[in-house]
Amino acid sequence: MAKFHFTETPLKGLYIIEPTVYGDGRGYFMETFNAEFAPYLRHLDGSPAAFVQDNESFSRRGVLRGLHFQIRQPQGKLVRVIRGEVFDVAVDLRKNGATFGKWYGITLSGENKRQFYIPEGFAHGFLVLSEEAVFVYKCTRPYNSDDEAGLIWNDERVGIRWPAGDFVPSLSDRDRMNPCFDDLVKKGVFF
Repeated sequence: MAKFHFTETPLKGLYIIEPTVYGDGRGYFMETFNAEFAPYLRHLDGSPAAFVQDNESFSRRGVLRGLHFQIRQPQGKLVRVIRGEVFDVAVDLRKNGATFGKWYGITLSGENKRQFYIPEGFAHGFLVLSEEAVFVYKCTRPYNSDDEAGLIWNDERVGIRWPAGDFVPSLSDRDRMNPCFDDLVKKGVFF
């Protein structure tokens, strides 16, 4: 019996995953990952990928982390929220694809228990909507600070519609300095 329902978004390879949740008056149980994911985990060259690193972050309302990606060792990410709520976004950076420069966003929360699989070749980020959020994710490649790159969160060409409307997010110094999409195009920083 399948434990997960995979729904592909309009961006090829980007999936919303809904786990089967078993609950009663005592609480709930669910699997968050198993072999059902194998067909979806691929490197950019199409070869099979596996998760090699797990990460966790804690953030407060208004924190925006991203949009991040690695250049030479791109990471696929399986993300979810175990406490709180975030708006999670992926931007397609695969230059030869039909959805190059397009974005997709989804609300993830401890309550809805959805997961989001972002394949290699995407920039990724999230905005915390609740007072606090604990965000966890698996990666197909280890983090490498020498390989990290970013895209500015409010790039006009990409046009992400963040749910909080007119707001000033809390950003890291690094994320505040991320380049715009057109500058990345000029540098040829795409997959």
